[in-house]
Amino acid sequence: MSAEQPILAAQNLTRRYGGGILSRAPAVTAVDGVSLAVRAGQTLAIVGESGSGKSTVARMLVGLERPDLGSVTIDGRDMAALGYHARRQLGRTIQYVFQDPIASLNPRHSVARILDGTLRRLAGVAPAAARRDAMEALLALVGLPGDSLERYPHEFSGGQAQRIAIARALAAQARILVLDEPVSALDVSVQAQVLLLLDRLRTQLGLTYVFISHDLAVIEAVADTVLVMQAGRVVEEGPAAALFARPKTGYTRQLLDSAPRMEPGGGWLAPPARHA
Repeated sequence: MSAEQPILAAQNLTRRYGGGILSRAPAVTAVDGVSLAVRAGQTLAIVGESGSGKSTVARMLVGLERPDLGSVTIDGRDMAALGYHARRQLGRTIQYVFQDPIASLNPRHSVARILDGTLRRLAGVAPAAARRDAMEALLALVGLPGDSLERYPHEFSGGQAQRIAIARALAAQARILVLDEPVSALDVSVQAQVLLLLDRLRTQLGLTYVFISHDLAVIEAVADTVLVMQAGRVVEEGPAAALFARPKTGYTRQLLDSAPRMEPGGGWLAPPARHA
């Protein structure tokens, strides 16, 4: 893959729900012709209000849902053209981090068991001792103590649980993380800590992010490129700095006007005053 070729791309993604001869309700189009591309090491942010279709796009990117139309390519490979085993191995390339960290972790499994399964099935780490060493290294990487391995998800705060979810994604040795509202369920101070962690991991490990959020203040802090969605369609896209300085659509301007702004130290400022 050349430096200019995107590591992840989508063309004309479309997803509809309902409809058909057995349904009395008409089909609802959740995503309508969305295309995107992100190069290795970058963060592409997809932003929009609730119901805009951004999470549906995220699920299609990782294969949790199949598009009705369009394609997703990873490292230049069309996901639809891959066989069953090849699609399963995509977990070694792309991983999903969910919005609710507690709900995304099996409550009956210890942290060790959660990480062990990923290391064994996806990363191919066979010796038990090597997996244990890898688990301890992963916890250190996300800022959790080693004794966390024997604890269960309900014993952690939301921020700590999200660190475990990030560690699980890294256990697969994935190079792309699709982060679906990863800080929206966290307190503001914890949001800043997790965002700083994600920024450090991206630099340290050379990761690529697709960051889903309704919160433009968060997006401004993390994104290289921003894609704005409304009612299932892309209404604006471009470099983050240019989009925040000179939004082209009224919808984007409304989102910006209603968003607080993040200070460099991790605090928040009030939304800017709107002018008549």
